Amino acid sequence: QVQLVESGGGLVQAGGSLSVSCAASGRTFSNYAVGWFRQAPGKEREFVAAISRSGGSTNYADSVKGRFTISRDNAKNTVYLQMNSLKPEDTAVYYCAAHPFVSAQTMAIMTGRINNWGQGTQVTVSS
Repeated sequence: QVQLVESGGGLVQAGGSLSVSCAASGRTFSNYAVGWFRQAPGKEREFVAAISRSGGSTNYADSVKGRFTISRDNAKNTVYLQMNSLKPEDTAVYYCAAHPFVSAQTMAIMTGRINNWGQGTQVTVSS
């Protein structure tokens, strides 16, 4: 198990940028693929982006491709999500999640089976 803590959410105007971070503690972080998911009010939690254990492979939802960038620093046990050109529809609680020994592509389809989640951070984009 790893413990995950998100930070960096906030309020930003449409077209602006925001970066959120996910700090991990516990087991060997480099064994875990990490993903970002989001949940807007009244909607199901959805996949946003994921990164492989080494950071060499990434995967993005079509809705954020070209605007969001996921990265990781295994020496700091931290994963980042840089969000640019934000839209009001990006408003949601953003969660990071980690699962051992899976690919960044697999993270996109296993929302209900991931066993390590952070508490979430609110991102609000005003129009």
